[in-house]
Parts: sequence; C-alpha cells; structure tokens
Amino acid sequence: MGSVGDAVTGGSRRRRVLFFPLPFQGHINPMFQLAGLLHARGFAVTFFHTHFNAPDPSRHPDYDFVPVPGFDNTAEGNSSLDTVVQVTLEHILAMNRACEAPFRERLAALLRRKEEEKEDVACLVADAHLLSLMDVTRGLGVPTLVLRTGSAACFRLFVAFPMLCDKGYQPPQESQLDAPVPELPPYRVRDLISTNAAGHGIIREVISRIMTAAESSSGLIFNTFDALEADELASLRRDLTVPVFAIGPLHKLSPAALSSSLLQQDRGCLAWLDSQPPASVLYVSFGSLASVSASDLVETARGIAGSGRPFLWVLRPGLVNDASYSQQLPEGFDAATRGRGVVVSWAPQEEVLTHPSVGGFWTHCGWNSTMEAVCAGVPMLCRPCFGDQMGNARYVNHVWRIGVELNGQLERSKVQAAIETLMGGAELRQRAKELKSRAAEFVTETGSSSANVDKLVKHIMSLRRD
Repeated sequence: MGSVGDAVTGGSRRRRVLFFPLPFQGHINPMFQLAGLLHARGFAVTFFHTHFNAPDPSRHPDYDFVPVPGFDNTAEGNSSLDTVVQVTLEHILAMNRACEAPFRERLAALLRRKEEEKEDVACLVADAHLLSLMDVTRGLGVPTLVLRTGSAACFRLFVAFPMLCDKGYQPPQESQLDAPVPELPPYRVRDLISTNAAGHGIIREVISRIMTAAESSSGLIFNTFDALEADELASLRRDLTVPVFAIGPLHKLSPAALSSSLLQQDRGCLAWLDSQPPASVLYVSFGSLASVSASDLVETARGIAGSGRPFLWVLRPGLVNDASYSQQLPEGFDAATRGRGVVVSWAPQEEVLTHPSVGGFWTHCGWNSTMEAVCAGVPMLCRPCFGDQMGNARYVNHVWRIGVELNGQLERSKVQAAIETLMGGAELRQRAKELKSRAAEFVTETGSSSANVDKLVKHIMSLRRD
C-alpha cells in the first residue's frame, strides 16, 4: 500500500475529501473508517453532518466538521416493524429535502475558502441514500463517490429490483415467501428487501434513488472483499458503468481511531469475558436500529436462561417496540442466570467478537455486524428484522454456511435448540475460522483489498472539478 503523503500534489497542495454519512450508526461507522483510511494516505478530511446523531468533533481532532441544519428527527421507536421501516425511509427522503439548501450554502462557502487557501477539494463521498446532496455537489462542480454500506449482493438486488417487480416477486405474497428466485440465486422471496404492500411504493422510490446516485457518480465503494462476494462484485462490474471498489473489511483496513459510536459503550464486559473459557460465551446484540416485540424478548430471555450457556447480552434503550413495556427481563431470569451472564446497554462490539471467550453471535445480520463476525471467525445465530438483513442471513446460512437460522415465531424451546446448534457446532466453527483466514489475507499489503485501496486513491487523485 501507499504511504501518507499520496494525496499531496505538486509538493504543496494537499487534496481534501468531503464526507456526508446518513446519520444512523450502521452508516456512520463505515464512513468514519473510510475517512481514517484516506486520511492515513494523506488526504485532508471534512465531515458534513446533520444535527441529529451529530458526531463529536473532539473524538476526531484531525478532521474538520461542518453542521448542516434542517434535519433533527428520525423514526420513532415503540412502533411495529413495518411502521418503523416506512417511517425511517420517509425520514431519509425528508432529510434530502431539508438539507439540500443549507448544504448548498455551506458547501459553496467551503469551496470559496479552500480556493483562497490554495487547497484542492477532490470529491465528496456520500452515503448512497443522499441523492439530493450529491446533485448539489455536482452542481457546484465537485465529483461525487458513493459509499454503499451494505453488501455487493444487496446492491445486485437493487439492480434487479425493476425485474423483481415486473415478475411479481415484489411486493411479496405470503404464500410465496419460501419460493426461490431463480433469476437471483441464492435468494428466496422472503430474503428480498420488502415490506407490506402499503410500503412498497416508498421502498421502490428509495431503491430507484440509490441506483441514480450510484450511476451518476464517479465511483461506487463497497465495504466488502472478493473472497466473500467475488461473483456479486463481478456481476456489478459488468452491469454498472462506474468503477466499483471493494475495499473491505473497513474495520480491519482503517487505522486505529477513536470510536464513532453514538451510544456509550460498557467496556466493563471485556473484563468479565477475560474470566470465561475459550469459545464458551454467546454474544447477543440486535444492532442500533432493529427492534423486537415484548413477547420475543421474553422468549429470548427464557431460551438463553434455559440454554445453560454463558452469555453477554446487549439490551439497548428502545430495543422493545412496545411503549407499555418497561424493558424488565422476565421474573426468575436473574436467578436462573446468576454467575454466568452479563447484560449491558451497549458493548464495544469489535473487541467483543475478537475476544477468545466468544464462541457465537446472535445477530440481526446488519452488514457491519456480519462483516465483523466473519473477520473474527465467529459463527452466527441469525434473526434478521428488515431491509438487507434477510439477504445477509441467507448468505451466512446458505452460501458461507457459518450460521444458524432462527425464523418465525420465537419460542423458548426453539431458542434453546438454536443456541445449542450454534455453540456446539464444530463444523460451523471450522468454516468460520477458514473464512476468517481468507479475510485476513485480503487486508495484507499484498492482498486485493489493499490493492483496491491503492486503486481508489489513484482514482480520487485523477478526479478534477468542473
């Protein structure tokens, strides 16, 4: 790989890369990891951000931050899953509308200032959801790159979405959920990104905007690597007219940096993990946005208690989508699990998954969590909730074969059986270790992900403002 200073041109003019993440944890983390990677290669960094879920500049003293007013809300918790998905998508569209004018003003001011300072602005790297803000950027003559925070397989689904609608796979019919989608293996209908019929229109609009953002950009960046998604990346490189860069796993390639977590991490759980036997602990976390019903939480707790396994369970505020639920674990849970489990509100997940005592991960299958588990060699118990999580779970279970599915109505007996299969699965663990080894090869100096970072840096250096 190249070294710091790659982004200095003519011996004096440093190039600056602008970033604008979607203000949700799963989108903020990879954007900061990419920024760290490019900053280490000599680029100056500026982050634009909303007031909602604003980053803490004190954690990133080497970066500049520009707040963009106009958007301060997101989907409300304590709602049904379909409602949360639809409201979240509506807020993404609202963010584009609300931030467009103030972003134009602040970007124009930054460009004038950097011109006076004789500093080049190379490009904006934006989340794929921020089409309106990318249009503003190109209108001011700045090239744009898209960071897609999901998998290449998921984006292949986006490419095929009009076909899926034309052939009747979308919106899905209840009777067809287990039917295969032969045009898009290995998916079944239930694995596609979908919601109820009432929400189909907004899903289609958001996917269309993501595709427009990608196809009108100067390049598409994925947090993935060829050993994990070789066929999917090859398909995208054939079907898209823009360059495609697979530079993951970002959390392994990016230099060590302060956390960009929006929630306070309980690091005390790491000391407890130190006291546990190797590969003995079940780690349970459903991410920063997914929610569960009160009854599912109770059955999860009963199943964990009945499994007899040591566990570390993340119960973040707002996890339960029932306003009347007090987020208390069921009576008898503490007594049944005393001495063999820890419950925290948030955990330093990368460190937890790489801890030698962790032997399995019960996950919602968000892409960041999936990548972190793959790179840690930890098999997964998959309970996807919405969006791309169903497709990610399909790959974990059916393609890479490093996971266990837990679908349908949750019952404590099903939970116990799934935990036993996961924690006692020698073949699952072996395949997970093999995939971990392959991932490690890709982030070495001679690995393809490192070579792709070199290509991305050269591509950014070649971009010129209109």
